[in-house]
Amino acid sequence: MVDKLAEYDHSSLTIEKGAPDGCPPLIDPTRDALLLDVDGTIIDIAPNPEAVIVPESLKPSLARLREKLHGALALISGRTLASVDRLFAPMSFAAVGCHGAELRAAPDRRIQQRARSLGAAIEAKFAEIGKLDPRIRLEDKHYTFAIHYRRAPELENEIFGMVNAKLDALDGTLEMMCGKAVIEIKASGFNKGTGVRDIMHCEAFAGRRPVFFGDDTTDEDAFAALPEFGGVGISVGRLLPGASAFVPCPRDVRRWLAKLADGDIRA
Repeated sequence: MVDKLAEYDHSSLTIEKGAPDGCPPLIDPTRDALLLDVDGTIIDIAPNPEAVIVPESLKPSLARLREKLHGALALISGRTLASVDRLFAPMSFAAVGCHGAELRAAPDRRIQQRARSLGAAIEAKFAEIGKLDPRIRLEDKHYTFAIHYRRAPELENEIFGMVNAKLDALDGTLEMMCGKAVIEIKASGFNKGTGVRDIMHCEAFAGRRPVFFGDDTTDEDAFAALPEFGGVGISVGRLLPGASAFVPCPRDVRRWLAKLADGDIRA
C-alpha cells in the first residue's frame, strides 16, 4: 500500500519527515525538472474551462521556480497552448498543450504541432451529440473535440454510447479519451506521455529527472512515461496508476510551489 506523500520515501527526492500530511518533497534544482498539469492540479476545477481562476500568487511562484530550476519547469495540459497562455498572461512557460499535440520547448520558442487536426467533417459528426441536452458543452480544440457533461452527469452512459457508435462507424484511426466529466475524440499517436517525452528532450530538461503532478485519468500516460527518465509521479486528489504518492487538492500543490519559490528549493 502506498501512503500519502508526507510518509512516502523515494531515493530521488528529499522528504520532510515532520511535514504535515500531504506535503510534497523538496526537489534538486540541478537534477530535477518540474512538470505540472493545470486544471485540477495547480488550479481548481470549475463548471466549465472558461470559469477557472488562476490565483495571482501562482504566476510569480511559477516564474521564480522556473528561474531556480534553470528553465526546467513546464506546464503539461489538455488545454491548447493558446488557452494556457490566456490563463497565465502576461507570463509564458515551456509547455505541452492539447494532450501532447502541441509543444513549446521554452517560453520564447514557437509552438510546434505534434499531431494533425481532426478536421471539420469529423468534428461535425460528434457535434451532433450536443443536441442531446443544452447542458452539454462542446469544445473544438483543433486536435481533439471535447464533450463536457459536468452539468449533466446522469447522461454519461448515453453520451458514451453515442460516441462509441460514431467511432465504430469511422475508419478506426480515432480514439476516445476520458477525463473528469469530459470525453475527447482524438487521433491516435499522441497523449500526455508523448508530451512528457517531447519536453524531456528539450534543452532545459534533457538529462534531468521529471517530477510530474497530475490529477486525472488523462495524466496516466504521463505517469507511465516517467520511469524512462527515472522520474516520479505525484497525483492530486487520489492515487492514480503510475503515481508514487498523492496530495489532497490543488491548494496543497500551490502552497508547496510557493514554499519552494520563496525559500530553499533543496533540503
